[in-house]
Amino acid sequence: MPGTLYLVATPIGNLHDITFRAVEILKSADVIACEDTRHTRKLLNHLGIAGKLVSYHEHNEKQRAEELAAALEKGNSVAVVSDAGTPGIADPSFRIVQLAIEIGADVVPIPGPVAFVNAIIGSGLPTDAIFFAGFLPPRKSERRRRLRELADIPATLAFYESPHRIIAALSDSIEILGDRSAAIARELTKLHEEFSRGTLSELHSKFSTTVFKGEAVLVIDRMRGVATETGVGGSVTSRLEEIEAGGTDRKTALKQVAKEFGISKSEAYRIVHADRS
Repeated sequence: MPGTLYLVATPIGNLHDITFRAVEILKSADVIACEDTRHTRKLLNHLGIAGKLVSYHEHNEKQRAEELAAALEKGNSVAVVSDAGTPGIADPSFRIVQLAIEIGADVVPIPGPVAFVNAIIGSGLPTDAIFFAGFLPPRKSERRRRLRELADIPATLAFYESPHRIIAALSDSIEILGDRSAAIARELTKLHEEFSRGTLSELHSKFSTTVFKGEAVLVIDRMRGVATETGVGGSVTSRLEEIEAGGTDRKTALKQVAKEFGISKSEAYRIVHADRS
């Protein structure tokens, strides 16, 4: 009978966030697969656990997943952990989960911290619908293409971003998504945890003049294309047509619509163009 694959969430900063259940699983597992054995060893030492560690990351995922699946087939229990947070969220584990299911092994998630969830609930932005998009592509053209794909999703958007790319991500977000409400959460659960809230342009201004440290979660509000705080109803396109019908030229009408809906002029133009194409 196959063993059990455990997907064990570990702290994203504060080590006190480990759960009792996670500690029990890590103590009892025959094998602990992790991204960085040195990093995970520090956690295990803190917990007083002497587990058998093997590396499991994006560069050896295919081979290691097959080895872990073989261990499961022999009846061994395997615990998968990431460097921080929940396995499978912006890190490897998909392949071993697939193989475990194929051989009939039980797959058991052990809940715990997830950085983007903590960032969203502390952002002050709506939590009724959430879209997590992982890391934005590092190349500008691919990043902008990805943002265009996500522009119309009716949900709060969440991205992971590195310190040296956060300004570029903010710049492209402003141009592609419009100047939406947003928040940046960094150093979550650590000593210097910080939430910065405002519009995308305000966050861009703030971090353009300061040294940004620590991995970040960028949270962006959905497009506000229908009823807004100003009391405007209907779509961007219908409102534009209404203003133009009163004799206002297209350029001025677009500017007015963008202001009423709280989006950029380029975003208003993009929406109208999409509606009419």
